[in-house]
Amino acid sequence: MAVASQVVREWAGINQFPAATQTKLLELLGKLKQESVSTLTILVMGKGGVGKSSTVNSIIGERVVTVNPFQSEGVRPVMVSRSRAGFTLNIVDTPGLVEGGYVNRYALDMIKRFLLDKTIDVLLYVDRLDAYRVDNLDKQVIEAITENFGKGIWNRAAVVLTHAQLSPPDALSYEEFFTKRCEALLKVVQKGAGIKNQQLVERPIPVILVENSGRCNKDENDQKILPNGIAWIPNLVETITKIVSNGTDAIFVDKKLVDGPNPNARGKIFIPLILLLQYYLIIPRIKGKIEDDKGNAVWKNKRRTRRGVSRWDDDY
Repeated sequence: MAVASQVVREWAGINQFPAATQTKLLELLGKLKQESVSTLTILVMGKGGVGKSSTVNSIIGERVVTVNPFQSEGVRPVMVSRSRAGFTLNIVDTPGLVEGGYVNRYALDMIKRFLLDKTIDVLLYVDRLDAYRVDNLDKQVIEAITENFGKGIWNRAAVVLTHAQLSPPDALSYEEFFTKRCEALLKVVQKGAGIKNQQLVERPIPVILVENSGRCNKDENDQKILPNGIAWIPNLVETITKIVSNGTDAIFVDKKLVDGPNPNARGKIFIPLILLLQYYLIIPRIKGKIEDDKGNAVWKNKRRTRRGVSRWDDDY
């Protein structure tokens, strides 16, 4: 969905990529245009310090978002828009979702309001490959994203693992370490998002490796490659195009999604059930009580009448 208020600039950064990368990117974008997709909006989310902004810069091929390892991240979302050959790419960089060891709900609310009336085509959930464990906070972050954007956003998501140019510990091979890290993180995503096993089998969430630093190795075509030999920028874009074409619905951020459920309306769905319970359970008891009271009243009247007659007979 096009964003009228957003400044769209020519995608000059694509010319900074090696020829092989440029060719692949233009080929992938051309496929999207053939599917009548002329605008693509990517939402980049994750905890702070995982490489979200650096990944945005790598995709665009320009330093469009400030990255400073000695300063905190930006406090507001930023949308970067670039156009090439009739195709517009929007990437939304966001603040970290954790503050002081807790999920930053304020940041999530701000991100939603920033995205009002926009469509999220792809979510890139970013973490680090060299993070050696997951914990309950990771699960809480996934739960918070699901709560705010809906479970369906994971149908349009990929997990991005940065800092992928590493030497695995404990004599593990690169592929073994990557597999273990993926399994641990995807398990947390599954639990946090409430995804059933069968759903994950039918539509697995792809995991993409990324290395944003200048120390990334290169192949004979000058493309940045990972230790497994994959040119990661074309691989990232190709995975994104597959998500767009996977047959699921993009996420449109309307006012209802931004505001969340109306707390005053939450109980209204139970009103018919309550009325039925009253009709079938409570009202019959009330009627029975009334009938009992009537019966008791009649009995008392009869008893009083009998007593009155008996006294009259005694007088005579």
